[in-house]
Amino acid sequence: MIYFMNVNFISDNCNIVNNGKFNMDFDLSTLDFAIKNKIDYAIVRFYQWYPKCITLGRNQKDDCCDNLEIDVVKRPTGGRALLHDRELTYSFVSPVFTSSIIESYKEISDALILGFKKLGIELNYATGEHKNFNYCMNISSGADVSYKDKKFIGSAQYRKEGYLLQHGSIPYSLDFELIEKIFNQKVQKENIITLNEINPNLSTRQIIEALKEGFIEKFEKK
Repeated sequence: MIYFMNVNFISDNCNIVNNGKFNMDFDLSTLDFAIKNKIDYAIVRFYQWYPKCITLGRNQKDDCCDNLEIDVVKRPTGGRALLHDRELTYSFVSPVFTSSIIESYKEISDALILGFKKLGIELNYATGEHKNFNYCMNISSGADVSYKDKKFIGSAQYRKEGYLLQHGSIPYSLDFELIEKIFNQKVQKENIITLNEINPNLSTRQIIEALKEGFIEKFEKK
């Protein structure tokens, strides 16, 4: 376990609901701010989306979203396309603290696991793998945060000049009919779970406060 930085929470000082372009631009500008100012701490933000929006991975072609009246934006991070609607998203910016992307991905995900544990929700890492899909939540690896081996949180990372940006989607619920229409592909519903299926009674504020505690417990300098 690593303890090397303090954690600043941007969400304490701004509106957490914004459109897709704002959210992706804000994440990227936070990364650029960290690089320019050579920060030695982590910056965490929690946010939501309005209107609903499709994000495309950094290197993904815009070939799945034609003729849809839904916002479409590029993510700074890689991975496959994702529909953002009824969810809470986190972003994490910090100096790179391990050369392995998978190791850093899991270190950050550990903070999410710690946070949800404070809400009485025991999460783990997926044991199976599912590939070759267009829709991000259909894809699973051993680094994904899961609940009873069902994928729960989808995350992606980008590195630039010694710093990293990782962000991820925590879905409250999923509109499977719309997702299948967008991606022209069946959703593997048996391999995915949402927060409302785990505990529908948690407020967004409760979740954010618990996750903040998780990030502090994981990353605050002792």
